[in-house]
Amino acid sequence: GARPHIRISQLEEQIRGAIRTWDDGFAEAMERMHGEIEGQRLMHDYQAHFSPGYRGSFSPSEAVEDLDEIASLAKVENGLRVRACVYRRHADAHNALRLKLYVLGEVMPLSASLPIFENLGLKVIAEDSFPLTLKTGDGWTHEAIVLDFQMERADEAAVDLGVIKQPLEDVFHAVIAGQAESDGFNRLVLSAGLPWRDVTVLRTVAKFLRQAGFAFSQDYVEQALFRNPDLAGLLVELFHARNDPDAAKHLEHDAETIASRIDGALNDVQSLDDDRIIRRLRNVIVNVLRTNFYQCTDMGESKPTVAIKLDSQALEDLPLPRPLVEIFVYAPEVEGVHLRFGKVARGGIRWSDRREDFRTEILGLVKAQQVKNAVIVPVGSKGGFYPKQLPVNATREAVQEAGISAYKLFINALLDVTDNLDADGKVVPPLEVVRHDDDDPYLVVAADKGTATFSDIANGIAEGRGFWLGDAFASGGSHGYDHKKMGITARGAWEAVKRHFRELGRDIQKEPFTAIGVGDMSGDVFGNGMLLSQQTKLLAAFDHRHIFIDPTPDPAKSWAERKRMFDLPRSSWADYDKSLISQGGGVFARSLKEIPLTPETKKVAGVEADKLSPLDLIKALLKAEADLLFFGGIGTYLKASSQSNLDAGDRANDAVRVNGNEVRAKVIGEGANLGCTQLGRIEYARNGGRINTDAIDNSAGVDTSDHEVNLKILLGNPVRRGELTPEARDELLTAMTDDVAAHVLKDNYDQTLALSVAQGRAAKDLDAHGRFMRDLERRGRLDRAVEFLPSDVDLQKLENENKGLTRPELAVLLAYAKLDLDAEIVASDLPDDPTFESVLAGYFPPAAVSRFPGALDQHRLKREIISTSLANRIVNLAGPVFVGRMKEMSGASGAQIARAFVVAEGAFGLGALKSRIDALDGKVDANLQTAMYTDI
Repeated sequence: GARPHIRISQLEEQIRGAIRTWDDGFAEAMERMHGEIEGQRLMHDYQAHFSPGYRGSFSPSEAVEDLDEIASLAKVENGLRVRACVYRRHADAHNALRLKLYVLGEVMPLSASLPIFENLGLKVIAEDSFPLTLKTGDGWTHEAIVLDFQMERADEAAVDLGVIKQPLEDVFHAVIAGQAESDGFNRLVLSAGLPWRDVTVLRTVAKFLRQAGFAFSQDYVEQALFRNPDLAGLLVELFHARNDPDAAKHLEHDAETIASRIDGALNDVQSLDDDRIIRRLRNVIVNVLRTNFYQCTDMGESKPTVAIKLDSQALEDLPLPRPLVEIFVYAPEVEGVHLRFGKVARGGIRWSDRREDFRTEILGLVKAQQVKNAVIVPVGSKGGFYPKQLPVNATREAVQEAGISAYKLFINALLDVTDNLDADGKVVPPLEVVRHDDDDPYLVVAADKGTATFSDIANGIAEGRGFWLGDAFASGGSHGYDHKKMGITARGAWEAVKRHFRELGRDIQKEPFTAIGVGDMSGDVFGNGMLLSQQTKLLAAFDHRHIFIDPTPDPAKSWAERKRMFDLPRSSWADYDKSLISQGGGVFARSLKEIPLTPETKKVAGVEADKLSPLDLIKALLKAEADLLFFGGIGTYLKASSQSNLDAGDRANDAVRVNGNEVRAKVIGEGANLGCTQLGRIEYARNGGRINTDAIDNSAGVDTSDHEVNLKILLGNPVRRGELTPEARDELLTAMTDDVAAHVLKDNYDQTLALSVAQGRAAKDLDAHGRFMRDLERRGRLDRAVEFLPSDVDLQKLENENKGLTRPELAVLLAYAKLDLDAEIVASDLPDDPTFESVLAGYFPPAAVSRFPGALDQHRLKREIISTSLANRIVNLAGPVFVGRMKEMSGASGAQIARAFVVAEGAFGLGALKSRIDALDGKVDANLQTAMYTDI
């Protein structure tokens, strides 16, 4: 037949293809992709070794791409050197995709990757691992691994590589870099087409709802959004439309349009649970007042936290009491919340150990703070943060370092959404923040459990950011008042304890008395408290480590030993000199299985058993007979018999908690927060015990902090004008320490006196108390159930029995009377009247007033200081229902009554008369003194 026609060029090409190696193809691909000269240089530099398995799986062109990725990773100096690349092959199924993971110098096991993929809604079908060695021209050898994953979408949906490639790679990088959490919310990247930062918005809102007591679990919320991806996208659009400073430039719809689209889409949701979840998420989003979501770091990157400031009054189903506003902070490293009950509010920041319900913990604390703050200018606030990435089985220092890192993130996030003031006192809003509220520049914090030494850290952040309060932002720092050194909280509580005993006819500064305590001598409140009388016979005490028992202590010797321990840098009850412990006593570790009881210890504890477990011994000591039970350590140890341990909200002490009607101590001093539940206090008081509340007893700490902050604000203007150097300001603050302490302790003295006068008239004034509570309720200023105050039915029972409210109940009423009058005065023009400038001057130490008289009128909180000072003066002297009675009789406003009171006080010399009665302490019967005060 005919000879076939052979094209020489085609044949040569086929022969070249047959004999061309993979390496030849790699060289050609390198030149094709980088150019001839650069390609040859890279071939020389990149002396790469490809395994047979790699060559069989990837083409030379893919190898060049892989090497380029690894070479770029080699240039990364800080951070994780890992990169992801999403791709597909022609033969892949409609729902399939592949992901290459380049890992350089890091070990990333398969087990670390699989959960990330699962949370993205991907199933791993196969995985291969290829080691690569890359030598670069700079002489370095880089050991790399290419992990190749074959995956499918778990929801069987088709993969549109053009749409999902970048978002998937971004979310993977964010997760492994610690910028995003790996959880079920990440499925929205695929199902709703959301970038990972947008997913963070929904995660933040859902995390807040869980803290706010939302019934559905996070997993269930994730599923609801996954089932309704369009609505998930609309919720994010709504967030952007309301809060993005540049929303008008790039958003298709405004917030109103998006809201109506959400309403329409909700009509199509079949599941009632899904509907409830999405509506609650929307409710939070529409009540975001501010967010730092659109702010960037100095490096141009997104902030590591998301802070949302919320209108708590408008949020649905929020546990009572409702704050005015709150800031919720979310980050992979930390979550936290800051609750504020007014524009001018203060309170501590707690390092919480309650991941699931830290907001519940903070809300419980701020209730007491709100009542406690009746004595100071700001109303109550409280913050708490939970560090989520504390190292496991690490040293104390490593844990502390991680906690400080979380604290810094939290504090910065709070300031991100807070207004500042310039040198002229004008408000400067935060950058890249849309404000849905009014100016709000007053944000102060304080130390609390776990953050006792963090004030300098917070002040450093505030000063670094140029925040107007400077080192007044966090009280108690290096240039503030050291509460432990002053012993101020314990001294304030001791004013309450002394009054209790004085009214029992005893002077505990001159005659011995027995005490049982909670705490140890290294603590501020307990340590200082147990040194305030040299007549203290401390029979027993315990903390989380030890139980101390001294059945018949020598007051002088035991005081000296406690003082020695207090002065140590660190101490525990184990450091107590055993030779000074009386017969039958000792120090016992709480880790012991059981403790043998001597006859002397049995007598102290009031038990007959020969041995008890440490928990049972503590329980017995809490119920033991003593003059004083003093709470100076953390924990809630007393509840009402009608309450469960769950009601006490302190699981750590469930095993030792006792009921109020079981406590035989004559007096309880609450130097620490939440030593008792409010119902526990009431039950103890109804059984004849003498007790106030923690808000009354330990208010001196917050009172001192408030004086510090207001003094620093006062002296801030002279410092800015150059009239006072920062060093001279610090010296002046130190010089005024005793004046501040005297002012604070006077507040404690007067508050406890007001309680005693109110208690003496409690049965007579019961009807007036009821009217006052109903009036507050009618105006939405009180919820009796939240404050454990009696209902009208309960009041009728008390009247039938000729009984009145207890001291703990009167303490709450006293605080509400002050807060209510304070609000009326500050809303009036009274604080602007020059007549009351003397009230402002009287708040500050004379040294500050005489040196800078002009600074008083410029004080930013001038009106609030006058108002609070007057409200305290009036209610302390005239009682909680005086203003209410005057309103009923005259129809005058609270501010008008305050004016009239000041006139009458001056005309009749009531202040001087009260001082003369005060001077009779310990000289006449306390009940006679109380009668004199009542006559005033």
